[in-house]
Parts: sequence; structure tokens; C-alpha cells
Amino acid sequence: MKWLVIPAMLLLSDACGTDDKAVSRDYVNPVLHADFSDPDVIRTGDDYYMVSSSFNCVPGLPVLHSRDLVNWQIIGYGLRRLEPEDHYSEVRHGGGVWAPCIRYHDGEYCIYYPDPDFGIYVVKSADPAGPWSAPVMVMRGRGLIDPSPLWDDDGNAYLVYAFAGSRAGVKSVLMVNRMNSDGTAVNDEAVMVFDGHDDNPTVEGPKFYKRNDYYYIFAPAGGVTYGWQLVLRSKNIFGPYEKRVVMHQGQTSVNGPHQGAWVTTRTGEDWFIHFQDKGAYGRIVHLQPVRWIDDWPVIGSDDDGDGTGEPVTSFTMPGAERTHPEASLQTDDEFNGTTMGLQWQWHANPSLTWGYPSESYSCFRLNCIPEPDSTQNLWRVPNLFLQKLPATSFTATALVKFNLRHDGEEAGMIIMGQDYQYISLRKEEGKHMLRVVSCTDANRGAAEEVIFSSVAETGDLFFRIEMGKEAVCRFSYSTDGKEFHPAGAPFTARPGIWIGAKIGFFALREGFINDAGYLDIDWFRIEKTE
Repeated sequence: MKWLVIPAMLLLSDACGTDDKAVSRDYVNPVLHADFSDPDVIRTGDDYYMVSSSFNCVPGLPVLHSRDLVNWQIIGYGLRRLEPEDHYSEVRHGGGVWAPCIRYHDGEYCIYYPDPDFGIYVVKSADPAGPWSAPVMVMRGRGLIDPSPLWDDDGNAYLVYAFAGSRAGVKSVLMVNRMNSDGTAVNDEAVMVFDGHDDNPTVEGPKFYKRNDYYYIFAPAGGVTYGWQLVLRSKNIFGPYEKRVVMHQGQTSVNGPHQGAWVTTRTGEDWFIHFQDKGAYGRIVHLQPVRWIDDWPVIGSDDDGDGTGEPVTSFTMPGAERTHPEASLQTDDEFNGTTMGLQWQWHANPSLTWGYPSESYSCFRLNCIPEPDSTQNLWRVPNLFLQKLPATSFTATALVKFNLRHDGEEAGMIIMGQDYQYISLRKEEGKHMLRVVSCTDANRGAAEEVIFSSVAETGDLFFRIEMGKEAVCRFSYSTDGKEFHPAGAPFTARPGIWIGAKIGFFALREGFINDAGYLDIDWFRIEKTE
């Protein structure tokens, strides 16, 4: 049976009716078991839009759409390429797009995003699916992160943000600047509105809101892995702010439940979207109910009534009755179209020669492009064609067709992170060698190790990677798509820098030639196995 890859398993509640058009259902967390880090969400009408961090991956700033806050699908990207263009022609692990914020103001959508090495930018669009405008620098400065705008009732505009200690040399404080009316530039000196050093270290990721004459800043603290969700409130935008921890891990298994967005449905229900760091799987997305008590939000379940909630495992879906068709996160690709699927990203600004879709040939072609100079492994290789891991356990299978023209050309299927492993075909002394290659501590320059090698008799192969719990992967291959042969040892995936491990393809060669070989990916399919 072929399963939808989206991990928001929908369960019939005890109150289910028999009308297919209006069935009461519960959802189960996480609603997205995929690496959509630092999610921010807004609602316009009956539609919800999410943005998340994308770091060095291109295209950047993914935009997702939902009708129910549970089922999500990628609809576009805020950035087709990263700027500065030349800087991001090379792989910049951990750089690029950090925690963004999406808002709808004055008839248009705007996304504020930080690049910790350059400053805070904004892009705008009339349609969240794009196209989006070129980035405009709102505030220049190294180490500025996590911006969130607020347009007050009197029309004045403000921007709250934080510092990345790795770039700025300071952290654990939140700042506010005034902005011009269209939100494209700050126009005065910064004001510190909160210092978290004493009991809320590494406070960051602020989101600005206003409710019942209070200004609210929702901000996580304590660090990604073991932190908590803090909320600040004041009747003066520059403070002083009261503080309260409104959600923590408590007795649950959901570590670091923070960094997200408060959103209200059309019917007045309040919800909070946030991430959980899950190692190789990345930062997966949860949905929590929100109650307001004495103008303080309580997120999740607060059984002891102390005002600090804990993440829920499941809950009644927003709106109680589900009438919208399910949207599934894109994973499979038959490569029959004229555009690159929205699930795929490169590790840097791409060159046209890296690869392209072909409707005529029903494939995506990856050309064997020269590796960067002095490369011992794939860590600095930009032309990796990758997507996020979609579930705890799954099987990914691809039909790949090779045309390796010269010795030293190699192409294959990979699980990529700080450690990686791939299955490939490489041409050596005129022969096609089927290989499994592993690398531990690639980010530290470690060399690759060949753990399996065999002569291949054909250039058309089925490659398969099976991922089980704890991110343990097993590689295999087939010549007929029916009988698969294990190859190499099991491999435990490891995250990249600020991103989860990813799955996809590569095609490389040693040195430049005027007519390189290539890999045609005929199709790629994922079956959820948990």
C-alpha cells in the first residue's frame, strides 16, 4: 500500500458522523515530520501560510499552504537565489536564511528574514505562491537575526529582533527599532526591551503581536534542544515587559518546544505552531492549542493549572469539522514536467549546467560537473540535488539511468549530512563500478571510505535507501526493480549544520571536459513504512 508521506495521521474521533463532507477528526503531532525549522504562520481568510528557515539551501524561504493547520504543501519560495549572489555560489553551511517572519500588510504579503552575516531583509508579493520581489536590506549588520514587524493601530511600524552570538559576540537580549511606514528600513536607534541573561538565556526568535491593548513578544529561550517558550507583555511597545514561561517539555518527550507562531482561526480558535529538534530528521513541526487566561496565553495542555503548558500528542483539529481536501507534502517525483519539483533544493546558487528537467525525455538530468578543487569529500560540493527526510521510517526508491562517458565520472543516491553515505556508479578503467561510499565527520574534512564495490553490467539501475527508526539507513540496488541486493553496511544519518540530513542525488567528475557524462533520474518514490 502506498501511504501519504505527510506525518499528520488523521484519526476518527469518537464523535464521528457518517457525512463524508463533515467528519470530526483529531490530528496527531507532529503535523509535519520534516525539517521546516523556525516556522512562522499567518492566516488570510480561510488560508494559512507558513515560512521557515532554509539556511544555505536554494531555492530559499519555502512557503507552505494549508486550509486546516494540519496538512501542508509547498507552494513556492520567497528566494529563487540567495544574495549576495557570488557569496552563495559556494556552499555556506549554516549561513543564508535564518528564522523568517511572514505578515500581510496593506494588501501585500511580506517576509522578513535575517542573514546573520549581512543583515535583515524583506521580500514582498501580492501572492504568497510568488513571484516575490528582490530582497531589500531593512537593517544592515552582522549577527542580526529573527526579525518580526508590527504595524501599530496608529500606523507606526516597529521591528523586534535578536542577536546571534556566533556573529555579533552578544546574545540573550531582544531589541526594537522603529521602521518607516512601508517597513523597508529602520529609522532610529535600537532599544533593548528584554535581557534574558539571568533566567532566560539564549532568548531569540521573537514574534511581535498586539491583543487587548497589550504588546506581546513570543520568544523561545534556553536553546534549541532543551529550551522553553517564553511570552513577554507590556502596554508600552518599548517596555518594561512582564514575562511568563507558557510552554515547556514537562513530562513529555517533546524536547525544546519553542520557536513558532501564534495564529487565530476565522472562528476565533487560537493555535501555536512550533518545532522540535529531532536530530537527523531536522526540526519537525507541531501544532498546539492555545487558551488565554488573564491576558496570558497557555500553550498545550496545562493539567496542573500553573499557566505553563506541555505539548499535546493529539487534539481535535482546528474548526472541529474537516471539510477541506488533504494536502500532502511533496516527496515523489516522476520528472515528467518542465520545472524542478518544489521539494528539491541545491546546496548553493545553482548553475544551469548542474541539471535540468526534460519533459521530452521524462527525466531530471544531472551532469557530471567537476568537483571543487582539493575536495576530499562532498561537504563543499554545491551541486547536490536534495530534499528533506519525510518521516521516521520510509523506503525511497529511484530508477536511475547512467551515461558515464569517461573515467572518473560518478553519480548516485545519497543521504547527506555531517556524516554521509551513498550508492553510486563510477567509471574506472573503462568499467562501471557499483559502489557504496561512506564518510564520517565530512564537515571536518575527513576522507571517504569505499565499503562496497562490484562491477556493474548495466547502466540502468534501481537504487533504494530504507530508513528505519533512529535514522538507520540500509542501501540496496536492483537491475529489474523486483529483487534488491543489500550493499554496504547500515548507516546512521546525522544532521547537517542547522538542518536535518537530506536525501537525493549527485553527479561529479574529476577535472573539466567538453562533453561530460550524466545521470538521468527517471523517477523517485517514497513509501512510508512506520
